[in-house]
Amino acid sequence: MRKWMFALSLFMIGIFISACGNKVPANEEVEYEKELTISAAISLTDALNEVKDLYQANNNTKLTFNFGGSGTLTQQIQQGAPVDIFISANQDWMNKLEQEELILTETREKVTMNRIVLISNQSADFDYESFEDISASDFDQIAIGNPESVPAGKYTEQILHSIDLWDKLKDKLILAKDVRQVLTYVESGNTDLGFVYESDARLSDQINVLAIAKEEWHDPIIYPGAVLKDSTNQEEATSFLKFLQTDKTQAIFEKYGFKK
Repeated sequence: MRKWMFALSLFMIGIFISACGNKVPANEEVEYEKELTISAAISLTDALNEVKDLYQANNNTKLTFNFGGSGTLTQQIQQGAPVDIFISANQDWMNKLEQEELILTETREKVTMNRIVLISNQSADFDYESFEDISASDFDQIAIGNPESVPAGKYTEQILHSIDLWDKLKDKLILAKDVRQVLTYVESGNTDLGFVYESDARLSDQINVLAIAKEEWHDPIIYPGAVLKDSTNQEEATSFLKFLQTDKTQAIFEKYGFKK
């Protein structure tokens, strides 16, 4: 009986050692069948990184993101950058690529939407309740994305024209390369105020949101996505854009301050 129990114990130990030996080390990289390169507006960084984890956990496809200003990303695509999907922070840059026949028009989707907010550093003493309360005499500098290349900056320019403040403030504007740089300027105190997306403002505990722009002051803030015509993974890229429309993915966008 003792010999039988001893043999059984050795057998069970052997199974345990074998099972442990078959486990994949935690630091071993997963081998994916396909890879998608996605150029996306920098304001989507945090939301899309969470979407990435969800997608890769359920699909054998690796997602690689290239985040930046929509204008800069558009120029990269025009110059031949190998991109499967483009997600812009406004319609204009996507329209430009469509006019140049660089995207597959039938894959174009509205991914999400956003709002423009006025922010200040937490240590600043501003009591604005509306964009219309802004007075040039109250501050030295105010940050804005460059309207020539940054959609958030273009929307802000539209807002300021709508409320007759552009000419009064233009000499105090500090132009940033993207909306995240505007946030950094205000967080660091390099500028007194800034205009960012609501989603960006939610990421910082160093700023105050003073006011939200009215929708009638600017074009709708729509983030369109589309598959590039030169993509070698068009089927998988189209599938990912459809995935962005699902309730689970839209809940992630909403968590970060976006809305559909």
